[in-house]
Amino acid sequence: MNLVNYHTKDAIAYVAMAKAPLNALDMDMIAALHEAMDRARRDSAVLGVVLFGEARMFSAGADIREFDAPDTLRPALQELCSAIECLCKPVVAAIHTCALGGALELAVGCHARIAMIGSRLGLPEVSLGLLPGGGGTQRVPRLVGTTQALQLMIGGKPIDAAQAHAIGLVDEVVTSDLLASAAAAVIRLATGASCRVTSRLPADVSSESLAEIERRRTQTARLSTPAQAAIVECVDRAMKHAPEDALAFEWRELIKLMHTPQSRALRHLFFAEKEAARLSTGAAPEALVPIRRIAVVGAGTMGSGIATCFLAAGFPVVLLDVADAALERGRDAIQRALDAGVRRGRWSCAESANFIDRLTTATDLEEAASADLVIEAVFENLSLKREVMQRLGKIVTHDAILATNTSTLNVDELAAATSRPSQVIGMHFFSPAHVMRLLEIVNGRATSPRVLATAMAIAHRIGKQAVVSGVCYGFIGNRMLEGYLRETDLLLLEGASPAQIDRALEAFGMAMGPCRMLDMSGVDVSARVVEEAQRRADVSRDGAYRLVCRRLHAMGRDGQKSGVGYYRHDGQKLLPVDDQTTLYASWAAEFGIARRSSISDDEIVHRCLLASINEGFRIIDERVASREGDIDVVWTNGYGFPRHLGGPMYQARQWGLPYVIARLEEFAKRYPREPSWAAAPLLAVQAAANETTRSTA
Repeated sequence: MNLVNYHTKDAIAYVAMAKAPLNALDMDMIAALHEAMDRARRDSAVLGVVLFGEARMFSAGADIREFDAPDTLRPALQELCSAIECLCKPVVAAIHTCALGGALELAVGCHARIAMIGSRLGLPEVSLGLLPGGGGTQRVPRLVGTTQALQLMIGGKPIDAAQAHAIGLVDEVVTSDLLASAAAAVIRLATGASCRVTSRLPADVSSESLAEIERRRTQTARLSTPAQAAIVECVDRAMKHAPEDALAFEWRELIKLMHTPQSRALRHLFFAEKEAARLSTGAAPEALVPIRRIAVVGAGTMGSGIATCFLAAGFPVVLLDVADAALERGRDAIQRALDAGVRRGRWSCAESANFIDRLTTATDLEEAASADLVIEAVFENLSLKREVMQRLGKIVTHDAILATNTSTLNVDELAAATSRPSQVIGMHFFSPAHVMRLLEIVNGRATSPRVLATAMAIAHRIGKQAVVSGVCYGFIGNRMLEGYLRETDLLLLEGASPAQIDRALEAFGMAMGPCRMLDMSGVDVSARVVEEAQRRADVSRDGAYRLVCRRLHAMGRDGQKSGVGYYRHDGQKLLPVDDQTTLYASWAAEFGIARRSSISDDEIVHRCLLASINEGFRIIDERVASREGDIDVVWTNGYGFPRHLGGPMYQARQWGLPYVIARLEEFAKRYPREPSWAAAPLLAVQAAANETTRSTA
């Protein structure tokens, strides 16, 4: 099969990238495009070239797998773009669906760009800790100006064709006949004025551009982001140096970035996310359960957020609750979320109005009868959820899927209550559900492959990053979170302050420290989950287990909602609680926990994270998670673990498993009453194998 298809018609050469589905620009594809362009150059009957992608896809960009051996790469895309610019015949890029990364650089190297309406264009390399290395840092500023170019490259977010046209990135946007429009552009360029060579356009050296360079330089230095800093320097070179010199600098900076720990970690996550969303269940696509209408049971914060997700994806939704007042609050929350989406430019006012028109509300559970997917999102209480699932099992159609949004409870027990367990699955959304990208899909013991495959497909349709989990207490994310929060409370009892714990973990890179997180999400919510888990023996029944959380809730100190929790809340300020030292000391004495005058930030970080990592290895060993990458995807997308460190399991590998074992043994000796410090069997085996490999190397 050809990577590139070539044919001529009416004096125009049509060069089609033909490596479905993404038309990735790997080295072989670039070589094939070189050959096609040279063929067009040599054919005197050809006036110009239309470059496009087959299967209604221009190209999704480079093949990232090739970046794992950066020293073997050469600037092939730069060379291709330069060859196109020097072709002496116009080349017009016809963009359908998307032109991302190297694909947009290729399009910018052409003499004109025509885009189908709705297509997405962008330079997202920064999300991999890289920069555009096919000439993008040199050509894009010349085309759209320094400010817009830096926003595209440092922000990394794609824009649609209309926005691209508004800033000058594409020359024309069409609603149909893309190839005919591109052919007409070729004729205009071939018979009219000389072709515009992007790299030879004058650089933007205005005072505003120079000021923007300095502003971005200061910003990236403060944030310590190597890729963003390198992008700024490359754009600066574009303004002050000859294109050939600046292109060589861009390539050298790209190769340096490929070697950085940040880029390696981000590329690990990129592939981990793709792998997590890919599922082989044995169910053919045509066998998926058709999902046309959604019912959400429970109009609270989570239920209204889930409803918003489905409304914004085009589904009609019925929102159910026992009280009209609760439904009114839920509808208001959905409207506020949709309004916020309008302000952020995610959708228009008209689209928001269409979304809300698809929403109906009801207090009668029978209204769920016509739904193809029913999501239970009531209060996190086993008996209540079991009752709701039991009733739903009698109401919905035979083929309908029943999903529970439980964050910790046993999905198999809930499935058993329905008398149709093969149609039951867990769909654990994260709050706020319409914002958070992660969705844990909990595969029950009896869940059918068809239902699992349908749930994964639905996750994709509503824009979620899905990860499959087996059934256990807390699934992947919350089970690991228990160890993290267990150590947080113990550190407080030993003498650390909430502010010190949060500062240490936020300095490591966590988006939010655990004490701030608990106050924001509600101390009461966490305390009730722990109490239920202790009652069911899912976690330790030791009286000191998660003691601070449980005692604060018993005192009515439920965090932000009550004005005091781990912190005292004064508007946006987080202040220490006056009696916290006395309280924590008395609780520590009650359980014989020794207080210390000094606890290092290093200990805080390692105790909290290693407790989670050790549990992660148990989760893998028990086959609750399929692979370490799945855990990394969960924690970076749902728990604020820094993406540039790759996830907790990836970080453990960077520390070295023998080091992880040594620290676990250190904590096990210090805390003999806590059995969780014993190394997970899988971790111990792999650490020993790692040590053996190193000693024989």
